[in-house]
Amino acid sequence: MSLTGRTAIVTGAAAGLGRAEALALATRGATVVVNDISEPKDVVAEIEAAGGRAVAVAGDVGERATADALTEAALDLGGLDIVVNNAGVVRDRMLFSMSDDDWDIVLRVHLRGHFLLSRNAAKHWRDKSKADGKPVYGRLVNTASEAFLFGSPGQPNYAAAKAGITALTMSAARGLAKYGVRANAICPRARTAMTEGVFGAAPADGADPLSVENVAPFVTYLASPAAEHVNGQVFVVHGGTVALVEPPRIDRRWALGELETELSAYFAERDPARMFAVTESQGES
Repeated sequence: MSLTGRTAIVTGAAAGLGRAEALALATRGATVVVNDISEPKDVVAEIEAAGGRAVAVAGDVGERATADALTEAALDLGGLDIVVNNAGVVRDRMLFSMSDDDWDIVLRVHLRGHFLLSRNAAKHWRDKSKADGKPVYGRLVNTASEAFLFGSPGQPNYAAAKAGITALTMSAARGLAKYGVRANAICPRARTAMTEGVFGAAPADGADPLSVENVAPFVTYLASPAAEHVNGQVFVVHGGTVALVEPPRIDRRWALGELETELSAYFAERDPARMFAVTESQGES
């Protein structure tokens, strides 16, 4: 699990889950480029006070200039080994109430933000692998959400972005594996400023199962050499547990000539709540 000599980028790391991830990576020995919309100096100071090494790069992850600045900062520190795409925003509305801006900003920060930095890292890792004539060390950890599994009705923008991030991760896992890169997605269930409207306040007494501290160690694991054989997977993480999500499977098939009879009859008797969506928690078993 040692990350000594590795350099990581963590976006959205001024607070919440990103902060916990940056601190966890630094604790394992990684040098960390810490990003947020405003310069996350406090997190850098905290890492340095513990004997680690970190730099801050402020900027909007939806801007290409920010992705370029993050990549340059990592390379200036010695290399780019780990990318943790975490930054995000929410603009929750029902579909019929959602504005263009509500849609655009969530897709821009989440999906475009993941794409821009992932593309930079992918190009660096591919070029380095070709130059060295062997696989490189590359870890891409993307942040999806159970919202895309549940089809959250009040979050069509967020659910769509997180589904896109999952697909982006699978494409990266397939396309970059030959260069030595491992790409995986997590669906964290954590209490942060972004989720306070969903999860509410932390319990007054006892451990908080939704603490970000229950997620960060798994991100560190995925970033480590121990996860060499883990690629193209989606995990739900919370409360000290990690659940591997199974890919979708075909339920049944019909011939085109059976649509009006067999298919219609099947759905007439089927529970209408049973959709192409998860109806049970992914983190309990």
